[in-house]
Amino acid sequence: MKKVLTLVLSATIALSLAACGAKNTDGAKDSKKDSKVITVGASPAPHSEILETIKDDLSKKGYELKIEKFTDYKTPNTALDNKDLDANFFQHVPYLEKEVKERGFKLDYTVKVHLEPIALYSKKIKDIKDLKDGAKIAVPNDPTNETRALRILEKAGLIKVKDGDLVTARDIVENPKNLKISELEGAQIPRSLDDVDAAVINTNFALEVGLTPTKDGLLVEDKDSPYANILAVRKDNKDSDAIKALSEALTSDKVKQFIKEKYKGSILPSF
Repeated sequence: MKKVLTLVLSATIALSLAACGAKNTDGAKDSKKDSKVITVGASPAPHSEILETIKDDLSKKGYELKIEKFTDYKTPNTALDNKDLDANFFQHVPYLEKEVKERGFKLDYTVKVHLEPIALYSKKIKDIKDLKDGAKIAVPNDPTNETRALRILEKAGLIKVKDGDLVTARDIVENPKNLKISELEGAQIPRSLDDVDAAVINTNFALEVGLTPTKDGLLVEDKDSPYANILAVRKDNKDSDAIKALSEALTSDKVKQFIKEKYKGSILPSF
């Protein structure tokens, strides 16, 4: 009889624990599903600065905006695809499309927010006409931004590059000044400006070291560039209420005015 009672009691306790465990698990899932916290990965400038301006607006709609800062171009998409982030804000459409194609991410975007014209800077010359034969020029080493960099050099008549959506230094077909193209990680280029004759730098990295394309750039990308920066999301959360609220806040008149006043033409609204 004692053995029977012991077995019955043990079974009852086990079932109770299992029920509690199931309840807690479901509760955790429901809590995550109904979360009012939106975590966005972003470059420090200007992306994080723009996001800071909409914290109060999202708070009024019941959402807390958390900003995770990244200084590279690879980690944010990995983190978003792994669901460590709800969205990211650092890239343009061609770069996202390349990442999706090459890395199999299930990512998309909702809105275009701003354009950061890429530009050529130098500490050694004041005019592009002073660029010497054999000069060393640093460009970003990711395909889309290297393409942008080479195209502005081409438009200035310094080189000629093959046709194509994505080109690298190996696609240069004419180089009358025998320029030495150095392909570097985008975030490293501002720190390498002393070591080269000139460098093409993304605006977000240029701003971090006090450079602006309209004031300091020797060559500046055209304003009709297709490389507008976007809010990237996963396909499985693209239509969520939280992402809709975030997208709406990022394309508000308030943000447009902030971009115009803060960056004074160095960054342009894309909406």
